[in-house]
Amino acid sequence: MLEALAAASDPLSVSEIGDAIGVDQPRASRLVQQGVALGLLVREADPEDARRTRIALTEEGRRVAQGMRGQRRKTIGRALETFTDAERAELARLLTKLADNWES
Repeated sequence: MLEALAAASDPLSVSEIGDAIGVDQPRASRLVQQGVALGLLVREADPEDARRTRIALTEEGRRVAQGMRGQRRKTIGRALETFTDAERAELARLLTKLADNWES
């Protein structure tokens, strides 16, 4: 959820968060509630519709999301150290094929 918010250009609604991370609206709402309680997220009024709420990262939430991304990069980097150049190229080819055929 934090990474989905970090990647978004604007704050997201709870439903948009659910869609981005593949959970239903009630589950997304609970996750947002937990994020707010932990100080990682903040609820804001939607400037276009005051009846709606948008969810944004706090500075702490942004820091945590960036740390998670950095840790994942390190872990993947360590795993790829044992790959040959040919194996890395093949993995890149296969991941590109997967991404090209991924249904959103």
